[in-house]
Amino acid sequence: MTKFEEFKNKEKFLIDDKLFYPGISDPTLKPILTEKINFVADDFRKLADKGIATEKEYQDVIKNGLDSFAEIYLQLDTEDRERVCSYFEELMDIVGLESSDGHLNNFMYGFDPSK
Repeated sequence: MTKFEEFKNKEKFLIDDKLFYPGISDPTLKPILTEKINFVADDFRKLADKGIATEKEYQDVIKNGLDSFAEIYLQLDTEDRERVCSYFEELMDIVGLESSDGHLNNFMYGFDPSK
């Protein structure tokens, strides 16, 4: 469970040359985005604590978490949306989840190109 705490405690939306991320486009959004991502981390941790969470339960958390960005979605540029998705992927890696069931693609592109 320390992986969740480490994830929550790290500063987010900083410049990341490995991901070619230039940093948050609008610094006023940083605390809002960080809070939303950390809430999702809390939800992942709650499921992990159950010990018997299903892929579907994690995928529902992903969908609900991404839905929480709806009110500010249009304020995010492409790089910021990609960074949000990469944070979700980090959480998926912590629990060993391989698929978001298309939710990340829907968030990024408005549809799932695999369907």
